[in-house]
Amino acid sequence: MIYKYDGTQEKCPVPLVNMRLILKQMQAGDLCVVRINDLGSVSDIPKFLTKQGYCYSQQTMANGIIEISIENNKID
Repeated sequence: MIYKYDGTQEKCPVPLVNMRLILKQMQAGDLCVVRINDLGSVSDIPKFLTKQGYCYSQQTMANGIIEISIENNKID
């Protein structure tokens, strides 16, 4: 399943909290795509994912929007 979350209209820490709720629901083979543009979220979300061992990729889209794709497989 692919989970999509658009946090571009929200400010930190709301995108981080909502992303964490989605990550808890994910199962094997699932993917989460998060879009954010708040500076706090752009800084905090990658730090959280790295600290928790998630595999993710990040790319800059139009208008300063950052899209982060997260796999449910964590690095152990």
